[in-house]
Amino acid sequence: MKILVINCGSSSVKYQLMNMEDESVMAKGNYERIGMEGSFVTHKVGEEKYKYDRAAKTHEEAIGFILEQLTDSEHGVISSLDEISAIGHRIVHGGEKFTKSVIVDEDVVKGIEDAIKFAPLHNPGHLQGIRACQKELPGKPNVTVFDTAFHQTMPKEHYLYPIPYKYYEKYGVRKYGAHGTSHKYVSRRIAEILGKKVEDLKIINCHIGQGASLCAIQGGKCIDTSMGLTPLGGIAMGSRSGDLDPSVVTYIMEQEKITPAEMNRILNKESGLLGISGVSADNRDVLQEAKNGNERATLAIKEYCYIIAQYIGKYAAAMNGVDVITFAGGVGERGPDERKEICSYLGFMGVELDDEANKVKAEEREISKPNSKVKVWIVPTEEELMIARETMELVK
Repeated sequence: MKILVINCGSSSVKYQLMNMEDESVMAKGNYERIGMEGSFVTHKVGEEKYKYDRAAKTHEEAIGFILEQLTDSEHGVISSLDEISAIGHRIVHGGEKFTKSVIVDEDVVKGIEDAIKFAPLHNPGHLQGIRACQKELPGKPNVTVFDTAFHQTMPKEHYLYPIPYKYYEKYGVRKYGAHGTSHKYVSRRIAEILGKKVEDLKIINCHIGQGASLCAIQGGKCIDTSMGLTPLGGIAMGSRSGDLDPSVVTYIMEQEKITPAEMNRILNKESGLLGISGVSADNRDVLQEAKNGNERATLAIKEYCYIIAQYIGKYAAAMNGVDVITFAGGVGERGPDERKEICSYLGFMGVELDDEANKVKAEEREISKPNSKVKVWIVPTEEELMIARETMELVK
């Protein structure tokens, strides 16, 4: 069975075609700047990479061209689109309606539309991708895999906010989380590595990238996670503030005479590492500036790691212990300096980092010492594989 995995952003389409017989990636790529000047696609087959500067006004045009690449006579990987059995779509937000992956019908589309208020930058693009695939691949089942679904096992007292209950009833204001597909994959993979059942482990997964979230996983289920109503909540990120004293928001709005939309932009686009360092939203740039002696860059990295360590301690308390801490995502997988700084706060838990083992990037391995009471691992995430697996399971 061959599964096409689609991840549509507001102006991009990431894709992978996977052969589920051996879970290999046949081809993958990314169409960028859709609906803008200078749109292009990068298509990769094995070690060969092809780049095309091609205008795409809509997601439908982009997906149509992607399908052409998959069946191209020179560098295509399938002879016909009939070989594609199903399409799996990553969906950022499903609200409370979706607790698991589902096959798309009009009720599912309506549910994704209803959740646009929680993910206005992401969900509209997802819907465009679904419609495009329905048109370009008629009759093929489409499956939606929700980033929020894994977190629907949280107890109510963990996802409610201490504000008037009527706002939960009227508007669905509660913690939903994100990166659930990644958290689920990593928790299953680390159990497999350790030769244990995921139900028997207490895991804290740190998915750290431009967007970042932590998840406490006990009995194979999410019991708490750091992102909240939207992906703005939780730990500080590249350009997002994470959690704040709520009065910080109202105070700045009053002082600067700015609108909610302007404040939202500041918290999402101008805060986090970028806000403190004044350098960049990219960890690599900020870390380099810190090594060059930039005090604000140093401060930004230290606070970033401190907040992550705080959340690890919080989730260890939530589960009354932890067996293993995993690092995933761009920074989690490729940031030895950040991992070391985070773990420096965790000695009280019995964490002992192996500095030599930690000097790796994007490699699945243990980075704690043999006598460390809590194991620490790098587990590169495979969200596309998780989406393909869930898609195959449903369409079978």
